[in-house]
Amino acid sequence: MPRIEPVAAPYSAPLAERFARLIPPSMTPPAIFRTVARNEGLFIHLVDSGLLGPTGLLDRRALPPALRELLILRTCFAARNDYEWHLHVDTISERMGLSRAQIADTRSAAPDPALWSERERAAMALVDALVPAIAVSDSLFSHLREHFDDPTLIEMTQLVGLYTGAAMLVALTRPQRDVLTVSTC
Repeated sequence: MPRIEPVAAPYSAPLAERFARLIPPSMTPPAIFRTVARNEGLFIHLVDSGLLGPTGLLDRRALPPALRELLILRTCFAARNDYEWHLHVDTISERMGLSRAQIADTRSAAPDPALWSERERAAMALVDALVPAIAVSDSLFSHLREHFDDPTLIEMTQLVGLYTGAAMLVALTRPQRDVLTVSTC
């Protein structure tokens, strides 16, 4: 059972409008969205500010979709956020350009080099360094600089940080895994 019960339909008009911006009208909002909506002002702010959008947190379209999704899934794995990992896999990971084999491999301690480019493996190494230890060695930084410029590295790090924060929220609230269903509201 969740520790904090998600809001239930019928939703307030402001919440219904924000949910409509994020998900198709036929879908029930994910449990984590409805849980955050217990703090209605914060949820509205996250959506209105653009921090939370249809493809998740911090999607400014600055990173290629497949790289962004790889970073999210790898962060979910590293942060032990099974809920968010499944939510992305069940909704958008393939649409963002990851194959089923790649999706499964995001949970591997040692990613399969046959599935990933050197650039993608470097991105995963960044996640693997940041999430458990919040440390990036000089050698990893040098390797990352071979593949990414400064603005991209900053964007990637912020994304990893936001999804690590999402893992903290999931650990606190323990939402039930979503069964993506058609809403009656």
